Amino acid sequence: MNGPSPVLLPTVGSQKLFSTRGLSSRVVCLVGLFVLELIVLSIWLDTSALNDSKPGLIAAVADLGPYILRSIVVLSAVLLVFGYSKAKNTLLPISERLADASPVWRFLAAHFAAMSAFAFLSVLLFGGTPRAETPLVLAWLAAGLCGIATGVFFFIPPKVFRELAGSAGSAWIYAAAAAVITPVLTASTQRLWKGATALTFELVRFFINPFVPGLVAIPATRTIGSQKFTVEIAPACSGLEGMGLILVFSVLWLWFFRRDYKFPRVLLLIPIGVSVMFLLNVMRIAILIVIGNAGASNVALGGFHSQAGWIAFTGVALALASVTHRAPWFSSHRTPAVVVDEPLAENPSAAFLVPFLAILAAAIVSRAASGTFEWMYPLRFIAAAGTLLFFRRKYASVNWRFGWAAPLVGGLVFILWIGLDRIAGTRTESGIPGGLAQLPAAARMGWLAFRILAAVITVPIGEELAFRGFLLRRLMSEDFESVSLQRWSFLAVSVSSLAFGLMHGDRWVAGSIAGLLYAFAQKWRGRTGDAVVAHGVTNALISIWVLWGGHWSLW
Repeated sequence: MNGPSPVLLPTVGSQKLFSTRGLSSRVVCLVGLFVLELIVLSIWLDTSALNDSKPGLIAAVADLGPYILRSIVVLSAVLLVFGYSKAKNTLLPISERLADASPVWRFLAAHFAAMSAFAFLSVLLFGGTPRAETPLVLAWLAAGLCGIATGVFFFIPPKVFRELAGSAGSAWIYAAAAAVITPVLTASTQRLWKGATALTFELVRFFINPFVPGLVAIPATRTIGSQKFTVEIAPACSGLEGMGLILVFSVLWLWFFRRDYKFPRVLLLIPIGVSVMFLLNVMRIAILIVIGNAGASNVALGGFHSQAGWIAFTGVALALASVTHRAPWFSSHRTPAVVVDEPLAENPSAAFLVPFLAILAAAIVSRAASGTFEWMYPLRFIAAAGTLLFFRRKYASVNWRFGWAAPLVGGLVFILWIGLDRIAGTRTESGIPGGLAQLPAAARMGWLAFRILAAVITVPIGEELAFRGFLLRRLMSEDFESVSLQRWSFLAVSVSSLAFGLMHGDRWVAGSIAGLLYAFAQKWRGRTGDAVVAHGVTNALISIWVLWGGHWSLW
């Protein structure tokens, strides 16, 4: 790929706007802070716990809280997108001023004080202890609003914030309208569950009828299948979630690349994508029943059921992006935005990202074909090893040397990982012991060998190239290869480490800390090899811990 189309090439001004010290970096940090706090609050606080309260402000919080939260998120997102489009010519001088200004630390202190008060009041409000209802709720809301305001003002001073708010202009109208419409759409969508579920049921029955003898179909309970295997199509399985995902993706895609397309004809892709996603959900349920009827119920209800939806969404999203860029009827460019016959190895980012993407793709396929035991796990190692071999010449410029600090960092991450895992209690049931017990001795040893090789070699190389080699440096400069591995950026290290942590699901806190330590290992001597070896040592110690003590949930 030679690069983005001319309309997408950044100017000198936009490069300054997206510098690591200007407006964009502060907005990213602000969003990251709020997202992290929102995750914690969502896990900790459940407004359904207030449903038994007597009518009043507490009942209003229970009923309207989720809708208000969605409206705030929509308001912020739409305001950022539309506001940037409206005021992008005035943002550069604001960003340059912020780059030279230091954060006001008293706002950060006030933010943590307000959030501490919010946490204390939340214990009283959600704990069920009888309190003065109205004053408690008002104090709780005031603490939350103060926490939001002081968090914003720490990254964006009040004077600059007022200037930004004024420059958004009519974007406030769009954002406010979207915020008001959101709870209405959310409530009205619930009414679609019944109809969508009924339609899904009838289509599934139509598709599987020729393939399943003695079809069992009970419309009253939405139960369908065979004498050996049946499923109940719940409202959540009606396909509306996938349709919503592809709707959001397509709208955002067309908005961000609106200059590349011919409107309004390109808008036809939105209903097409939504319809295709709905039909693919129907086919997912139909195939699930066929697999279960064939005797592989663990595969049907385990891997296939949980992974097929994401495979469908990914495929439809990629197809939508490809069609819109390459179809002359939709694209406003005479030449396609992507040159399909260019060698993949000439793309500088490919060598850093493709091994990691190969691991993810192989994981989706192997999980989809597995039940409680992922018997196709060796596919992950083979996919990663193949891509690393393909880009071997590109890696000649990577510094693979490492020093004594790398194993120490790896050992420290292992200790933290096990300690945090025990504190958090994230241990879950694993199907690995049962699956291994059913394999012949040779197959069992082979599976374990591939699992350890992947954990110690291909996974550390693939993930370190993607997160520390590419993402960390890409957050500092568009020409990421020109960024020294010893160059430090708080924003780049924090965001890349958080992204690395979120990839580890319930263990995202341990993963984020691990990302920080691996970044430190790389930056200490400026060598990728230090990060890879530290990561490999951590995974090797975890493998030993799993095999020695039977802690299979860590795998």
